[in-house]
Amino acid sequence: MKKLLFALLLACALPAWSALDPAVVHKLADDDSDQKIAAIQQLAQSVDPVAERLLKALSEDGVYVSGDTVFFSEGDKPVDAVTGKVIATPASNDSISINNRVRGVLDGALAGVKLFDPDAAVRLAAARALQEKVTPELIPLLTRAAKAETDAKVAPVIVQLLAQANLKNPDPVARLVAVQALAESASPNTRSLLLPLTDPATEKDDKVRAAAQTSLRAIDGKLAWGENLGRVFTGLSLGSILLLASLGLAITYGVMGVINMAHGELLMVGAYSAYAVQSLFRHYLPGAIDWYLPAAVPVAFFSAAIVGMVMERTVIRWLYGRPLETLLATWGISLILIQGARTLFGAQNVEVANPSWMSGGIALLPNLVLPWNRIVIIGFALSVLLLVWGLMNKTRLGLFVRAVTQNRPMAGCVGVPTQRIDTLAFGLGAGIAGLGGLALSQIANVGPEMGQGYIVDSFLVVVLGGVGQLAGAVYAALGLGIVAKFLEGWAGAVIAKIIVLAIVIVFIQRRPQGLFALKGRFADS
Repeated sequence: MKKLLFALLLACALPAWSALDPAVVHKLADDDSDQKIAAIQQLAQSVDPVAERLLKALSEDGVYVSGDTVFFSEGDKPVDAVTGKVIATPASNDSISINNRVRGVLDGALAGVKLFDPDAAVRLAAARALQEKVTPELIPLLTRAAKAETDAKVAPVIVQLLAQANLKNPDPVARLVAVQALAESASPNTRSLLLPLTDPATEKDDKVRAAAQTSLRAIDGKLAWGENLGRVFTGLSLGSILLLASLGLAITYGVMGVINMAHGELLMVGAYSAYAVQSLFRHYLPGAIDWYLPAAVPVAFFSAAIVGMVMERTVIRWLYGRPLETLLATWGISLILIQGARTLFGAQNVEVANPSWMSGGIALLPNLVLPWNRIVIIGFALSVLLLVWGLMNKTRLGLFVRAVTQNRPMAGCVGVPTQRIDTLAFGLGAGIAGLGGLALSQIANVGPEMGQGYIVDSFLVVVLGGVGQLAGAVYAALGLGIVAKFLEGWAGAVIAKIIVLAIVIVFIQRRPQGLFALKGRFADS
């Protein structure tokens, strides 16, 4: 079927291109913009290699006219625009200027000429660049390119370009074939091109209108897949941030039962650590600025860990077993930390830029691009999770933390230094939150109040996953992230948060211990 549509598209194409013509070249010097545009479109369809050199020189304002001679500069040598041969420098000449309208047509023509570049990547980029500015005048050029193209990735794009160009063909058969061919597209731009053809006022032919509606349904199905996959990916990246924020909370809340309302500000400490390291690199190591982020990882961890241990030593240690006082005290600490950030860095948001290796993304579908910064964040969160799992299950500190979490009195009786474990656990949890802030700085604004929006979600993750359970925190964070993004697309951000909260409340009513119940005699008693 695809081969048949391709053959029909070629059969419906306009007559073949013409070679480079002196009369066409001289139109470039005409004062009329329409004449220049016509000349550019004809030159773009030429098989003569001089045409591409001429168009490129024109885009760089390097084409001149002297009497009846049109020439362009290559380096310091004048080249005849018709023959492509080096000529003597004319005694006098005038530069050929173009306006914005002509330049837009010229850019499209240059992209069309690149469809014949030996490099398949260049041809693919040129074809994609033409998708938003293809015109019926490019049909001969696209026909030639479609016949010559052998690359499996480039050929379908050129065929779709040819179909787009034929949408305005006066022949209804050509339009019908083009509409049917575009059903294979998954581009929102193609959808907007086909939509007017469903209106009888725009498209008079009944068969073309019916085919346009069929193609639109096919494209909508493909776009829905891209949108849903995009929501899943965005939900995973949001879940990764929630995971980093809630891992530390799962440790501190599980060990000490402390409702730490300042946990969001520990994320802020990590984010500002990234900003501080970035500033140092810009000032002292500008050539290595792309590597400020790896250098900021230990800084963010230890900065937040020190703040957390100071909090535990000076305030929280004296409030164990008094949840209301602990909640109020940590809320006060959060206000102090916010004001401290305002004093040090200002009330306005600060810029934390992505390194160049985290810029851009991977285009899986026309409406689905996976940004590198979010991909790196997901990988970073998984790495931190593995390190925390190893620490909790393979080290003496992890053994002590698990013992205190399951049965504090018995752990103390067998010689576990519970107070020291409290401090170390709080520092560990705060440090992990700092890493969460570091990751958050790459996708969100960094400001004094940035942590406020994550504290409630972090507690939801901990409660839903099961107090002190790392596996529960993983499932809950990723699950809540994905569900929230799907609900946002359906009901908006505010309603989505309300629905998520309602779901968590209902779940906890049915299963108070969360997804994973805490094990141990003390927990079961």
